[in-house]
Amino acid sequence: MRPVVGITGNSYLIDDSYPVQACGMHNIEAVSKVSNATALIVPASPDFNTIDELCAMFDGFVFTGARPNVHPEEYGEEATAAHGDFDRDRDGLTLPLIRACVERGIPILGICRGFQEFNVAFGGTLYPEIRDLPGRMNHRMPPDGTIEEKFALRHDINLEKGGAFEAIWGTDVVRTNSLHGQGIKDAGERIVIEGYAPDGTPEAIRVEGASGFALAVQWHPEWQAGIDTVSKPLFEAFGQAMSTYRANRMGAQAAAE
Repeated sequence: MRPVVGITGNSYLIDDSYPVQACGMHNIEAVSKVSNATALIVPASPDFNTIDELCAMFDGFVFTGARPNVHPEEYGEEATAAHGDFDRDRDGLTLPLIRACVERGIPILGICRGFQEFNVAFGGTLYPEIRDLPGRMNHRMPPDGTIEEKFALRHDINLEKGGAFEAIWGTDVVRTNSLHGQGIKDAGERIVIEGYAPDGTPEAIRVEGASGFALAVQWHPEWQAGIDTVSKPLFEAFGQAMSTYRANRMGAQAAAE
């Protein structure tokens, strides 16, 4: 049986009235076809499942991108108009779930907002708008164009030599898309920044001391994950980590019976 991966859902309204939890098809396709895992959507709210229940059920989690941002109260700052929209239910689930997964060695992959959640989960802070900072580029998704144009490769990422990401890609420079407004201000206590955009914006992080796969990227690797030379190795590495975790978990359960 393939490993089972939980993909964080996001709250939406259909026809401005009917609430749903959903995630992008590209995330599902990436973990199903490239990571070779069974993908299930996890409602982004602490009201429906406990952290212990989720950790017992899944072999890994993907913390996806989303339009709402992590509420600045989570890192000790006041909310302003620049911080945008929020989803307090998602904050209430993802931040403790990330910490629990790291503690238990469950493989986790953060994408865009998920990257920011990794940082906040370990005490880090965020800038509300990267493009307003001196010397920074506009990392936001282009407002116009086709979806292919919006997700097109836009800048290089310079990686730490000898780091976890260089090990995955076999190079210390990769080229990625860019579709985010916020970014890391102060790195969390256990957050190690291994990749930067040319303007100094952190783009690739790992959790120091994690016994399992615990990596996050600021861009969107789920786009064309089956063929992109950066995305595919990342999801393959994540899938291998989940397969190893599942085999160990099943072995431990069988030994205990």
